[in-house]
Amino acid sequence: MMEPYTVLVVDDVKTNLMIMGQSLKGLYQILEASSGAQCLKLARSEPQPDLILLDVVMPDLDGYEVCRALKSDPATAEIPIIFVTGKDSDEDEQYGLELGAVDYITKPIRPAIVRARVCAHIQLKQQRDRLQSMAMHDQLTGLYNRHFLIECASQRLARVARHRNPMTLVLMDVDHFKRVNDNYGHHVGDKVLIEVARLLSTNMRREDVVARLGGEEFVMLMDCSLDNAAAKVEHLRHLLEALEPDGIKVTGSFGLVEASPYNADFSHLLVLADDGVYRAKTQGRNCVVCHRAEAPALRGKVSTD
Repeated sequence: MMEPYTVLVVDDVKTNLMIMGQSLKGLYQILEASSGAQCLKLARSEPQPDLILLDVVMPDLDGYEVCRALKSDPATAEIPIIFVTGKDSDEDEQYGLELGAVDYITKPIRPAIVRARVCAHIQLKQQRDRLQSMAMHDQLTGLYNRHFLIECASQRLARVARHRNPMTLVLMDVDHFKRVNDNYGHHVGDKVLIEVARLLSTNMRREDVVARLGGEEFVMLMDCSLDNAAAKVEHLRHLLEALEPDGIKVTGSFGLVEASPYNADFSHLLVLADDGVYRAKTQGRNCVVCHRAEAPALRGKVSTD
């Protein structure tokens, strides 16, 4: 069951908080803040609110300052803000909307108006979230797609270059997948890819990224060293070998390469990982090859080039 959307109500007057909270009761999960500072804290906490009803006149930070701070922070910039205020001139409303608010409600608070405006903007957010999800995810497997992968990889590789955080790129190719399509049909091939994707996503850590690169190729970005990643991928290889979706034997060839401050170009890393996959296939498939100059081989079917 989908979690209800969360609305953060911000006002330094308790009566106003109560009225707005009652207006939305039963429709959304309600958070309350009585100051601008408290609003900023809650907006930056997990889980984040999906929409903020924000008073303008408050004693510490006024609503305009809070809105400006939220919109300047990438972590909170996309949260819709509706001003609820006694400042009712056209200039005030124009200023609030120019700051990035999506709507402007004037006091005294009218519950029906608050409810209608919030419902409308939550529906818009739902539509926007769906479109964003479709843009980031592969439609067959539900994994992240190539577009999101490239964007995410560039951010993570920037951290590698700046802070020397460990990161290993894993490329996996399903062995003999053309035979699956030829022998069983593309509809069965699609089922196989869905099951492989489910296995990959459920057996990776939350902070790792799993994406479908295209066809039967999958990429994983793992925030760990090459040795740690190789051990985990070897376990993944065994799980894949035992999967047998629709009774079909499925194996994968894996190529791994570790990023470094001197090797933090995604395209180049992908080429090196692809070379690892090629070597895995020449070694009989269903194995893991790590791209590095000198490193001890792991036990099992993991090798290094």
